[in-house]
Formats: sequence, structure tokens, C-alpha cells
Amino acid sequence: MKKNIVRFSILASFLALFSCNDNKLTEVVEVPLPTKEEKITIGSPDEVKADPGSFALTKLAFPYDGLAPAIRSLTLETHYSKHYLTYTNTLNKEIVSTEFENMSIEDILKKLDLNNAKLRQNAGGYYNHTLYFNILTPKEQTPKDTLSSAINKEFGSFNNLTNQFKGQATKQFGSGWVWLVVDKLGKLQVTTTDNQDNPLMKNALIPGTPIMGIDLWEHAYYLDYQNRKGSYIDAFYQHINWEKVNENYIEALKKVKKV
Repeated sequence: MKKNIVRFSILASFLALFSCNDNKLTEVVEVPLPTKEEKITIGSPDEVKADPGSFALTKLAFPYDGLAPAIRSLTLETHYSKHYLTYTNTLNKEIVSTEFENMSIEDILKKLDLNNAKLRQNAGGYYNHTLYFNILTPKEQTPKDTLSSAINKEFGSFNNLTNQFKGQATKQFGSGWVWLVVDKLGKLQVTTTDNQDNPLMKNALIPGTPIMGIDLWEHAYYLDYQNRKGSYIDAFYQHINWEKVNENYIEALKKVKKV
């Protein structure tokens, strides 16, 4: 009797196992491998041109893989040739035959009606991305010359600026930007804006001229870092073109002195 019970238990277990395996097999979905034509091809930033209009794309000074592995080619290509291009083309269409058509982008941002959501989003998106792509470089740098002295004066040290900038970027909720700006008194400050707003607009918490900014929209990092925004912030900081930021700083000071 005991032998029969044991045999029955083994048989039942085997049937149960087979049944489970069989159920699992029916749930498998066969996914074909992509064909050669379907595979993603990374192009060149030199191939990307905005439609004719008042504003053009800034030239990317390196290929799409120039910041890898910190920011990989697919992320950079998508950001530059899709998002930035769309902001540029839409802005150009929005300002045709308007008072803004022959204005500088800085003047447009200062004068636009914040209730004009489409112009606000695309003028901000164009300006912000132009600055962003202009201050990236494959080679890691540190601030020098005039900017270095100003950072030490305003923040105490470069490390203090880094901690403040990264801290604000980490705390920024949702889509937006963190900026290093020259305020109306010529001082350096770190500030934030939501969506595609920036410190040149009428609603700025700290009005000023941006000389550096980090894009915290998910399109800037999600393909590489998913929800690890802090890793993207660190990666961005390794690729800041501080020579260009120094040039921006000097130009911003000239504007302050003219006011």
C-alpha cells in the first residue's frame, strides 16, 4: 500500500510538472530578430539641417559618439536631430511675419507673452538646446582664467559650485533645467527653471544671462540612465566645455556693463 502511495505521488508530481511546463510553453512569444534594414543607423550631426528660417541649428563640434560612454550616440543623435531640430523648425514657423522674425533669440525671450505657450516652449527650447550643445566637449576640463577667479569669489571654490549645481539638478522635479547665470549685478548664481523656460524670461526666479545649463528632460538621459538621473548629472559634468563657459561669462559681463 505504501509503495502504491509513493508511486502515485511521484506520478502526480511528474504530471503537475509537465502540465506547468506545457502552460509556460504556450505563453512563449517568438520575436523575430530585426532585419538589416530595421537596425538603427547612427548618422552624422553635419547631415542635420533646420528648415529655412530665422534660426539655424548650432553645429555640434564632435560626432554623436564623441561623449560615449557617458552619453551614448543614440541618445545624442535623438536629442540633437529630433528634439532640438523640432524646437528650431517650430520656432521659425511661429515667428514668420511677426514682430519677432528679425529679433535675436535673447530679445524674443525677454519680450514674448508668457501666455503664448507655443512660442514660449519653442523659443525656450531653441535657446536652451543651443546653449547646451555649445558647452559640451569630449575632453574633461576645469574652469580657468576669468571664470575660475569668479567662481572662487562667488562660491568659495569650484567644488562648492559643483556641489550646489549638482544638488539643484538632483532636486529638480520633473522636466526642466539648472543654470549657471550672470545676474543683473554681474554675479554668478545657480538657478532652475521648469519645462523650456530660462532665466531670460519675465518669470525667472533669478533673472540673468545663462552661461551653462543642464537639460533635465528625460529625452536627455533616459535611454542611457533610465531613472538614475544622478548618474547622468555626473556624466554631464565630466563633459562641460569650461573654455566655452568662460567665453559666455565674459560676453555676459559686457552686457551687464552696457545696462
